[in-house]
Parts: sequence; structure tokens; C-alpha cells
Amino acid sequence: MSRSRRYNDICVGKEAGGSHGNVILGCRDAEIAQLTNITSSPHERLSKVVPGKARLPVSPVKMLAGRECNYNGRGRFSLADSCHVLSRYLPVNGPSEIDKMNSCAYVSQFSADGSLFVAGFQESHIRIYNVDNGWKIQKDIRARSLGWTITDTSLSPDCRLLAYSSISPVVHIVDVGSAAKESHANITEIHEGLEFSSNTEDYEDYSFGIFSIKFSTDGRELVAASRDESIYVYDLEAKRVSLRIKAHKSDVNAVCFGDETGHIIYSGSDDHLCKVWDRRCFDTKEQPAGVLMGHLEGITFIDTRGDGRYFISNGKDQAVKLWDIRKMSSNVEYTPVRRYPEWDYRWMSYPGHVRNMRHPDDLSVATYKGHTVLRTLIRCYFSPENSTAQKYIYTGSADSSVYIYDLVSGAQVAKLDFHEDTVRDCHWHPFYPMMVTSSWDGAIARWEFPGSGSGGSQTPVRQNRRRRRSFY
Repeated sequence: MSRSRRYNDICVGKEAGGSHGNVILGCRDAEIAQLTNITSSPHERLSKVVPGKARLPVSPVKMLAGRECNYNGRGRFSLADSCHVLSRYLPVNGPSEIDKMNSCAYVSQFSADGSLFVAGFQESHIRIYNVDNGWKIQKDIRARSLGWTITDTSLSPDCRLLAYSSISPVVHIVDVGSAAKESHANITEIHEGLEFSSNTEDYEDYSFGIFSIKFSTDGRELVAASRDESIYVYDLEAKRVSLRIKAHKSDVNAVCFGDETGHIIYSGSDDHLCKVWDRRCFDTKEQPAGVLMGHLEGITFIDTRGDGRYFISNGKDQAVKLWDIRKMSSNVEYTPVRRYPEWDYRWMSYPGHVRNMRHPDDLSVATYKGHTVLRTLIRCYFSPENSTAQKYIYTGSADSSVYIYDLVSGAQVAKLDFHEDTVRDCHWHPFYPMMVTSSWDGAIARWEFPGSGSGGSQTPVRQNRRRRRSFY
């Protein structure tokens, strides 16, 4: 049967900030620790509903009593008050199965308002589910010009457009708001193609692939990470590539905008480096604003905190790292050296004797370990701002599970264990204690707290794990 494993705030046998071999777990940055505390702590008067010293966490009953008595002078909960309550209710119950396909699930994504959910599968299939309407399929998309698999999808901020990428130099755009439920590329609907390369040879083989795409906050631009060691910015109004940066010395696996302004871009590559790009001071030399070193192997994914300062990255060195861009190095010519060039994460286990090694020039402010990053570009995220104050970090894993870590202590607070194969992606609902996981076993599963038992099939019996495969 499916099961989830919950832990106390401090994981058994590990103290916050304690050593993990040569790696220090937990956050060493006092500022983000204080910021997380402020945004997830109740008003001081709400924490003193009864006389005496305030004790945290405050129970929901006391919080409600304090609100009704208007102890904070507002007559309602602040965002921090709400996060103090909701952040304790992790989506660990279930799961219920939303859908099951005969191909590997690669992508999971809620819309910004949580009303839609997108799942991308290897065999050219993308499905958009209406969350508010019982998870019914709103759009069933058959992708165009697919190269191997759907590598990424991105919903526009207004939820009108969906962009999808592949091992191909073309990103396609689908109209989500159209009336047609079935969307077969250029048969029932037009899937507009955005060309990122004019080289005809790139269309004939897998030499050019796009691994990561993201809409800007205003929906006018699309940023993309590619296999040709570059990052691209596409102007959707002008219908052309407005910026190409030869960003790294290997495949660029991850890219995102740093904040809502769109000026800051973060990128991560198989050259082990994360780089920060500031478009306001970009010159013809294509030099980054700074470089962040710390991973011992390639980066598989990047997620921003949205403040233009902090972001996290998942690495093939089996670690998630938290970065503060104010600590970045100006040594833009730094070239990392692979310690084990014969190792390939797609079909080999990570060498045990280097699992706990630390980079001698590690600039990260926190490291989180426990999950495994093998066989595919596994993704990690901050938990939602509106319900948890981003106090957790969560990631998929090659061992078929999802791991949730406390951002400050580094402790593993939950492990979701159900799938039969690698969990490449997972996504937390922006407002509710709900998470959806997608796996190479083809299953899309929903986890909740406390779990309503509706809107999906009953929890299935877990089968033996399938033999794992190696894809991008």
C-alpha cells in the first residue's frame, strides 16, 4: 500500500546545521532564516491568547479565538498568520490517482491561480486538467514535431497560452482557452511554432534541444535553456529571438527569470555552474553578473524564490543547494573539472565515496540531501508563498519518492512514497495543502491534507517497481 513518512522538525539522528560527512546540512544564512521566521510567525498578540509566555506553534483553535477577539487589531488573519497555520499541514495523505498513461510522465505544473494542472508525457501527450471541476480533462493535446519527449511546459500568467518544448529547436504555443477539448497539432488546432534556430541541420537530429522554458511575469517573453550551451529570450510580440547568450560550456538544463521585473535570469548547466545574468547591464562580451560554484556535478533544475535574491538548484551530485546571489563570484572564467568523467548519471549509481564531499569553493548558503538525482533532470521547488511562506523545499527522486525538507534546518520533514518508478516532477498547489506527483510509471497522483477522498480514484495498491530506464 502507499505510505508517507513524516518526521519531526529535527530529523532523527541529525541536528539542524549538523555535518553530513564533509557536507554541512541546513541553512547557514541568518538573513533568510529570519525572513522565513517573520513570514510564517503569527502576530505577537495572537500568540498570547492566554496569559503567559508565548509558545510556538500556536494551535489553530487559539489562532481562531484570537482572530474573533480581534487581538491583532485587524479583525482578520495576516498572510503570516495564515502561513503559520497552513504550513503545518503537509500534503502527505493519499495518494489518489488522477490519471494513468502508458508512457512516462515528465512534467507537472499548477497554474498560478491553482485552477488548472498540466501534465506532460513522453509520447507526445499533454493534458490540462480543470482542478476546480473535479480534475476533468479540459484540454487533451497531441504535440507537434516531438523530439524524444516533452521536456517542459509553461503556462502564461493569464492561463490563456501553454508553451511546450522538446529535443527540438522549436517551442510550440497552444491556445488553452479555445473551445476544442482535443488539440491535435495543426489538425484540429494550430500550434504556433517559435523557432529558436535557423540552422536546418538542427531540425534533422537531436543536436539541438530545449530543456527548460518559462514565461515572464507579464507574459510577453519566454526564456529557454538549450543543448547548444546557450540561453534564449523570445519576444512573443515581435515573434523573434531577442537575446541569445552563449552562457555555459555544456548543456544548459535549467533557466528562469529571477523576479517579476524580468531583468534577472538564472541558469544552470552540466558544467556544474549556476550563473546570474542582469539584462540591465548586459554588454557585447556576454559576461554574467556572477557565477555560483558549489555543485560537484551538473545542475538539473532551478527554481527562484521570486525576490531576485535567492534561488535553489538540484544537482547530479545528489544535492539541492540554496543560493544568495549577493555571494556570487566575479570569477566568470572559472572552469570546473569533473572528478569522475567516466560516470554517467543516466545509467550509473552515484559513487558512494564522494556522496558527502563538499566543493572547496562552495558559495551556497544551504545544502539538502537524502533524495537521488539519477536518470533524468529531476526538479526541485520552494513550497508556496501564500500557504507556507516558502519554508520548505521539495524535490522528486530517482528512488520513486518525493522529499520535503525544512528550508532553515535542512531536516527531512516528509517523504511521499508511492510510485513504481522515478518521480521526475512534482508540484504543490499555490494555496492548498495539495501536491501532485508525476512519475515514469505513467501515474499522476494527488496528495492532500487531510485528504477528501473525492475528485479522483481510490488509492491504488502499489506494485513492484518497474525496471528503470534512462532518458533526459
